[in-house]
Amino acid sequence: MKKKGEDYDVLLESNVDEKEKVENETVEYDWREEWYPLYLTQNLPDDAPLGLTVYDKQIVLYRDGNGDFQCFQDRCPHRLAKLSEGQLVDGRLECLYHGWQFEGKGKCVKIPQLPSGAKIPRNACVKTYEVRDSQGVIWVWMSDKNPPNPEKLPWFENFARPGFQDISTTHELPYDHSILLENLMDPAHVPISHDRTDWSAKREDAQALLFKVVERSNRGFAGLWGREKDQTMPNYLRFDAPCVLQNNREIVDKNGEKHYSSGLFLCRPSGQGKSMLIVRFGGTRRSSPLAKLFPMWYFHQNAGKVFEQDMGFLSSQNEILVKEKLPTKELYINLRSSDTWVAEYRKWMDKVGHGMPYHFGHSTISLPTEPAVVEHAPAGLVAGISASLPAKGGIGTMHAPNLANRYFRHVIHCKECSNVVKAFQTWKNAFSVLALAAAALAILVSARQWKTLLVVSSALCLAGVHACSSAIALNTTNFIRVHRRL
Repeated sequence: MKKKGEDYDVLLESNVDEKEKVENETVEYDWREEWYPLYLTQNLPDDAPLGLTVYDKQIVLYRDGNGDFQCFQDRCPHRLAKLSEGQLVDGRLECLYHGWQFEGKGKCVKIPQLPSGAKIPRNACVKTYEVRDSQGVIWVWMSDKNPPNPEKLPWFENFARPGFQDISTTHELPYDHSILLENLMDPAHVPISHDRTDWSAKREDAQALLFKVVERSNRGFAGLWGREKDQTMPNYLRFDAPCVLQNNREIVDKNGEKHYSSGLFLCRPSGQGKSMLIVRFGGTRRSSPLAKLFPMWYFHQNAGKVFEQDMGFLSSQNEILVKEKLPTKELYINLRSSDTWVAEYRKWMDKVGHGMPYHFGHSTISLPTEPAVVEHAPAGLVAGISASLPAKGGIGTMHAPNLANRYFRHVIHCKECSNVVKAFQTWKNAFSVLALAAAALAILVSARQWKTLLVVSSALCLAGVHACSSAIALNTTNFIRVHRRL
């Protein structure tokens, strides 16, 4: 029988000295005094406001008539209607409840119900938030006490290198941002969870990993990792508060030229049990000719598949943490050979968790004190049309606002994929009409050669309908493991 002390060769459990040092260590922290990633700049709608959340703070983002980004509290001061359900009129944000209009700095400039000659009340204004566009991402400063701190705005050196190219996608996910970050800093799960999803993940490659922490601070940690059998650690992982994770690597080719690659994960808390992820993979090395044969939407749908492969068990993990009301050291069995970053992250949470709305730490925990925000789909014809805008999703089966739905989780946040789905739908409708017309003409004509030609044409059009339907499904249908019962 193994003695209790032998577990420390394998497990990442705190001894008495470490427990005393870590559990009582806290630092000054305020979650509002941070920059949070909101959206990829290229995907912000040009014709509609966009409703977003940071923790449970609801905000609305839009581009005004001058092309500048504006960010307000998502609440009309009149009767508290959501401004994100409104529209843009001449570059101003209009509430669709009574038509009040707002411009930069939250100033109300129009109230249709005011009597002739009456002035707009001074308090008819909206709370504003500072935003910045940096390296293709829009960031928001959440503090209402202090001006934005430019030193805290993240800057990613690799993304500024000459020749750096990336594939960037956005995903809404039905679990807490801390669970998302924990999952993303866990390379050990990739061969199992994502077996054969791409050319590198294979379950037979699951193995022990090496980890080395090279930096700890009040704002995160950094370290090296690699495969134990290689006895090298070529990968550099870095976590920075509040929600930035990088996995970088430098490669020297046979000609001695150095290449840089990055996996960048920007994980915004978007409410209790919800998160939004901006993921950016890129590098300075030229992509392979084979990769260029695939359209961009193919890589986006493959990314959706990756998150769906994780989604079920990460959602259940979220439920258990909330239900058990215990810190992770009481629930997790952390291995040195796979879970080092997970333990580091939860111990960082112990330091700063008191300055968050809620947290799940290694040794500490605080549950939400405010009830979760529950969103409801709009009702009625006008609301349905409004909700069908690119910024909103829609109310049909495919477009229902549901974080378990790939269309709502990704496609509505991606101009590339949204346009592709619309294009395939247009082609599908065209092929359907042509197939029907060719079949009808085949019945009417008497000449055998024309009848044959029309029947073949109808069959080819039906094949086109099937191909377009398959492409639409590829972009909008969730991945389901074949061994699962439905």
